[in-house]
Amino acid sequence: MNNQNQLVDIHNSRRPYILYKSRKGFDLYTNFSKKIILNNKNIYSFLSKKYKGKSSNTDLFIGFFGYELLNNLINVKIPRQKNINFPKGIFYKPEKKIKLSNNLRYKIKDSYKNSNFKININRNSYAKIFDRFKKKIKSGETYQIKICTKYKTKSKINPLDFFSRLAKTNLAPEAFMIRDNNYSIVSCSPENLITKKGSSISTKPIAGTVRKTKVLNKVKALKYFRKNLKETKEHNMIVDMERNDLSRICKVGSVKLFKQKIVEEYKDLFHYVSLIKGILKKNIKNIDIIKAMMPGGSVIGCPKINTLNLLNNQEKENRNIYTGSFGYIKFNGDMRFNIIIRSILNFKEISEISVASGVVVDSNVKHEFNENYIKAKALIDLFK
Repeated sequence: MNNQNQLVDIHNSRRPYILYKSRKGFDLYTNFSKKIILNNKNIYSFLSKKYKGKSSNTDLFIGFFGYELLNNLINVKIPRQKNINFPKGIFYKPEKKIKLSNNLRYKIKDSYKNSNFKININRNSYAKIFDRFKKKIKSGETYQIKICTKYKTKSKINPLDFFSRLAKTNLAPEAFMIRDNNYSIVSCSPENLITKKGSSISTKPIAGTVRKTKVLNKVKALKYFRKNLKETKEHNMIVDMERNDLSRICKVGSVKLFKQKIVEEYKDLFHYVSLIKGILKKNIKNIDIIKAMMPGGSVIGCPKINTLNLLNNQEKENRNIYTGSFGYIKFNGDMRFNIIIRSILNFKEISEISVASGVVVDSNVKHEFNENYIKAKALIDLFK
């Protein structure tokens, strides 16, 4: 039986499994021996406990931290919000890992219907929030802030069907999928937040988005970003913040820009991207890294703590997985985590897609509202 057939068999058996983008294809994790549902208390023991392994490729925990959990970890409180009671974080211990190619072949057998998506913040409400945050920027309370909007629809989905189609049309370097008994997550996240190997650590902030057109190619997109003052300001602020976050846990002078302001191409848009690396200080623990780097600044704004407080007091709904982080922690301490964006959470037969665009002092409200839809479009198209 080839690996592709194993994936289909595992999916049809309804066993929980995870797909995660690797350098050459996808890694399939399954046969979970442990499932740890995280909360605000047990996260400390989870991140502090040391495990002994046999250098196996399954000597790791793989899963996600939700947004609320990460806020609590850095002592940022979230007021009471509308909540669907989705877990704050879940990690799995796999006993089986299978390597797959980029070409995921899966044909759906069952059919399903979906209603239209409803947005939680319409254009008028968005404009009011936008104006309120513009005043906060002018008063110096924040320099950049990301307004989150959420698209929802009642639906039953086949996550492997969605993920296979997404991999063909919008393959992203941090894409992942989780299928469990009572929920699924389908994600084409482009952004790496943490890659740690030994004492080396890197982060790859994305700040800057432009919609693809017939006349806008990668070279022209780079020229657009370089000439656009708003996009340049936004990118510089986020890069500075991520360098500062790394500097808290890295040796003095080791944090450096390795790639600065390059363009990456996706199905409906281009992104402005940089790569920052550093060398960790001695005795830095996993929990120190998580607290320094999460939630990722490029999807929050800056300064991080002030901006988180402004966002949390404004938002009426829990973000759940959105702007949390998915990835793995190996038993040897190495880790890889993304920022959970461009994702569908399906729970209790409701699918939600959350997106956000950055507001700086010279932002345009119409542009930012439309940018949110551009970011959600590749996922909304899956439901057609």
